[in-house]
Amino acid sequence: MKDLFLRACRREMVERTPVWFMRQAGRFLPEYRKLRQEHGILEIAGTPELAAEVARIPVERLGVDAAILFADIMIPVAAMGVDLHIEPDRGPVIPSPIRTAADVRALRPLDPASDVPYIGETVKILAADLDVPVIGFAGAPFTVASYLVEGEPSRTYTRTKALMLSEPETWRDLMDRLTEATSAYLRYQVETGAAAVQLFDSWAGALGVEDYRDHVLPWSRRILDGLAGLGVPRIHFGVGTSHLLELMRETGPDVVGFDWRVPLDEGWSRVGHDIAVQGNLDPAALLAPWEIVERKAADVLRRAEGRPGHVFNLGHGVLPETDPDNLARLVEFVHATTEEARR
Repeated sequence: MKDLFLRACRREMVERTPVWFMRQAGRFLPEYRKLRQEHGILEIAGTPELAAEVARIPVERLGVDAAILFADIMIPVAAMGVDLHIEPDRGPVIPSPIRTAADVRALRPLDPASDVPYIGETVKILAADLDVPVIGFAGAPFTVASYLVEGEPSRTYTRTKALMLSEPETWRDLMDRLTEATSAYLRYQVETGAAAVQLFDSWAGALGVEDYRDHVLPWSRRILDGLAGLGVPRIHFGVGTSHLLELMRETGPDVVGFDWRVPLDEGWSRVGHDIAVQGNLDPAALLAPWEIVERKAADVLRRAEGRPGHVFNLGHGVLPETDPDNLARLVEFVHATTEEARR
């Protein structure tokens, strides 16, 4: 069942529902925390042997059906000339944010093979070593732009929205440049062995329907359309995007990821049953006693109704406080429950 995840993404019948977790290679793992005592996130991501080790751990320890590249969504823009650093428990910080048309023009084009060759090397190692598919990923243009413009993580995205609405030409130029870089970056990951890709528009939920349609959707669609001929599943995911699901479907993915705020059956009905879906257990549920985790996971599976095209995941990333044994037990539960239902 090496291709279980890929077959589910293509809405083919599978023997059991595949499972993987966003941030499955992260702070909840003692092995990762030990590495982080000696290395920064960008240092790990920039060292193929270390990045591959981090991505491999959850496959071996949790029994998930896919590995995901260990990297950071800001790696491409760092290679485009943006000075940034990652602060623990805070995220990307850009000392000189992008605020003007001249700032946008200073962004260099990205040539992944020469600018971030370590990403391709990591993918190659994982594709050669693992018996499960490797998922490549990138941040969508809006989410990356929000970090660049705000200069740090934000709750309101005030500066980003102000630039988007008051200087539309500058915004389009920024989105164009990020789209070209993201497209090249994801294509490079596929060329080096990624069997699927996920486009994270983590903060698109901060936008209303009209602003998303006019100022975000065309660029995300350009990226996903540009990958269509590569023959790999394309997943699109955002947080707090329940009001945008139909529009996210319009960007052209093969799989739409849901966060925990929308019931899986409702979300699937809204995007259409002719597309695969991913999700969507609340990550906080894994901090509760096992009987609650089991009940909530069973509810997600019940809402999927055994329909082809469901990939079990969380509604966002694994929380640092999560017990790895609980995640392994969840994988086993999803596998056993769905395998039994299909006999």
